[in-house]
Amino acid sequence: MGGGLLDGGGRLTVRKAWIAVGVAGGSAVAFVMLLAVGVYVVAGSLAGGAGGGAAKTLAKGAVPAEYQKLVATWGNLCPAINPALLAAQLYQESGFNPKAQSHAAAQGIAQFIPGTWATHGVDGDGDGDRDVWDPKDAIPSAATYDCALAGYVKDVPGNPTENMLASYNAGAYAVIKYSGVPPYKETQNYVQRILSLEKSFAAPVGRVDPSEQAAGAIAYAQKKLGTLYLWGGNGTADQGGRFDCSGLTKAAYESVGITLPRVANDQYNAGPHPAREELLPGDLVFFSDDLTNSRAIRHVGIYVGGGYMINAPRPGAVIRFDPIDTPDYFGATRVTEDGAKALPATV
Repeated sequence: MGGGLLDGGGRLTVRKAWIAVGVAGGSAVAFVMLLAVGVYVVAGSLAGGAGGGAAKTLAKGAVPAEYQKLVATWGNLCPAINPALLAAQLYQESGFNPKAQSHAAAQGIAQFIPGTWATHGVDGDGDGDRDVWDPKDAIPSAATYDCALAGYVKDVPGNPTENMLASYNAGAYAVIKYSGVPPYKETQNYVQRILSLEKSFAAPVGRVDPSEQAAGAIAYAQKKLGTLYLWGGNGTADQGGRFDCSGLTKAAYESVGITLPRVANDQYNAGPHPAREELLPGDLVFFSDDLTNSRAIRHVGIYVGGGYMINAPRPGAVIRFDPIDTPDYFGATRVTEDGAKALPATV
C-alpha cells in the first residue's frame, strides 16, 4: 500500500489557496490553508462539466490491459451499453477477477449463474466452446446479455440503459410491469450504482468538477504530517494514530463524510479521472509498476498543488510531501460522493 517515492527537495510552488510555512525541528514543511473557499474559486474557474452526448471511451488503464480490447469492442454492441458501462458492471461483479465465485454460485469475471450462462453464454473467441471462466467468452456474453435485456424492454418508456440495468437486476418482466425501473430499492440502487461507476471508467470529455470536500481532506492529512508510517495502519488509537498510504486517504475523506474503500486500487474508482494538467488540490494521485492496469496500483496520495502530494510513503518513513511526477505516476481521481457510494464493499 506504500510506494518507494523519493523525498521532495527545494521550494514548493502551490496555488494561491495555500501558503508554505516553516516548521521548527528540521526539514519538515507544512501547508496551511488560507481560505478553504479559495480552492473552489480557483477550481471553479478551471472546471467545466463534462460534455454530454459524446461516445464514452475507456479511461487510461481503468480496465486491465488484457481485457481492454474486449471491453472496448463488445461495449459497443448495442446502443443501450458502452465500454465504460460494461467495465463498471464487470468491476461491480468481480473486480475483473476471472476466477471469482460467489456464494450464490455466480461464476467468472461477469458472475453468471449457471442457468443464465446456459441460455445467454456465447463463444466469444470462436474456439468452439463457451467457457464461463474464460473472459474471452464471458465478457462478450455479458455484453450480449445486456443487449438482449435491452431488446426485451425496448418498448418500455424511459431511459433504455436504465431499463436494461433494471432488467439485469430485477428481470425484464418487472420493468415491463412497472413501465420502467421498478420500485424496488435494491434495483434502484443497482441502476444508480452502475451509472455512477460508469463515470470512473469513462475518459473525461471535458474538465471534471472539483470535490467540495477536497479542502477538508487536505486539512486532515496536514495534521498527520510527521506521523510514522504503519503497514495496514488506519490511524486508530491502538495503532498509535499511524497510517499506510490508503489508510491516510481513506481517513482524510472520511473526515468530510465520504467513505472510500480500504485499498488504493479500489479508491481509483471513486470518481472521474482528471488529466495531469487538470489536477486540483484534493485529487487522489496513484502510482503503479504497471501503467496499463488500475488493479495493479500500489500507492496513493492526496494532491496539494505545485506538483506535490501528502502521502504515507513506506515503512520507516513519515507522512510527508513528495513530488508526483515520477516514472510510476499512474493517474488521478477526483473523488465524488456518488462515485464513492457506488463502489462495492469488496471486489
